[in-house]
Amino acid sequence: MKITFCGHSEVTDMETVRCWLKNVTQYLIEEGGKVFYLGGYGAFDHMAASVLYEKKKQYPYIKLILVLPYLNKKIDTTWYDATIYPPLESVPRRFAIPKRNQWMIEKADVVVSYVLHSWGGAATTLEYAIRKKKKIISYLKK
Repeated sequence: MKITFCGHSEVTDMETVRCWLKNVTQYLIEEGGKVFYLGGYGAFDHMAASVLYEKKKQYPYIKLILVLPYLNKKIDTTWYDATIYPPLESVPRRFAIPKRNQWMIEKADVVVSYVLHSWGGAATTLEYAIRKKKKIISYLKK
């Protein structure tokens, strides 16, 4: 099973969301999750990568894949097993991240979502996942 993430660049309640991510990723790994596509931008992406990096100690077979929107940008790949650059060569730079996000949604079986409002890139990505009829696990603010 392949999993990806979509969420806001800022996280309001770091500890609560981190705990939720630990539980969700544990469940997904136990249900057969092996490949995790990560975007690498913003607080939610970093938190997901950090949680999964810790999970790799217990589940060394899971793969953390950083999906790059650009080839010429220097980014830390310490937490990842590999990087992928989707076919974005002909995409204008300002559309690279949304197109990369669509690619991740198309490749994934499950989308883990931290979307608290209906505007912005994370909300657009979640709407795309809904249109593609993906299984979505959403964080619900309490």
